[in-house]
Amino acid sequence: MIKAGIDIGSVTTKCVIVNDGIISGKAITKTSVNTEMVADNVLQKAIKEAGIKEEEIQEVISTGYGRRQFKKANRFITEISAVAKGGYILNEKKRCLIVDVGGQDTKVVEVGDKGEVVDFLMNDKCAAGTGRFLEIMADVLETDMDGFSSLAMSSKNPVKINSTCSVFAESEVISLITSSTPREDIAAGLFNSIASRIATMIRQFRHTDRIFFCGGGAKIPALKSYLEKTISQDIIVLPEPQFVVAYGAAITE
Repeated sequence: MIKAGIDIGSVTTKCVIVNDGIISGKAITKTSVNTEMVADNVLQKAIKEAGIKEEEIQEVISTGYGRRQFKKANRFITEISAVAKGGYILNEKKRCLIVDVGGQDTKVVEVGDKGEVVDFLMNDKCAAGTGRFLEIMADVLETDMDGFSSLAMSSKNPVKINSTCSVFAESEVISLITSSTPREDIAAGLFNSIASRIATMIRQFRHTDRIFFCGGGAKIPALKSYLEKTISQDIIVLPEPQFVVAYGAAITE
């Protein structure tokens, strides 16, 4: 059975085509104000990569904050359900905790032995603790995300960032820059700050023996490293971390 899962996020829109549960095509693009057009464009790109025709797709499942905007979707599911399903299958159908750091929110989802959502927490009221926070801070440090991550990984003396609000943190970083604080130490302090916020969410769950990481944040080495240091535990980055939610939608029965 050929199915498509589309994850319409606040920053990026992803699509995964699966054939009997196996990924045959995928695509990602930036989300814009015309949500439906973006979703259709990313669907067409994934179809092209899969080497199929659109009429061969038997079902389209949409998820993410803009899921109800896509008229081609046959069904809508929440991103919590989608990430749980995707992570459960990629985790060989075992209980786990999934940390999903996206552009505008961070989710921590506990998945049970049967793939069910046991509990979840979401930080979607503040940019701090999300990918957007890191993007803003990378801009302030006049670098891209790869450079930001590399700076943090090279630090020997991370500074403490006191502000928990992204707006005030930006002002604090500018102040540190003007006082000639090394950029690598500022970068490390910022990753420490976001790791602490995510760790606070993780600590509210009981079953944390297996922690998986997905979303765009999972592609940033410094975030994974500082989060592991903060919780004193290894974290496994799921394959194709940005596509886990779209994949979970595609394989949902």
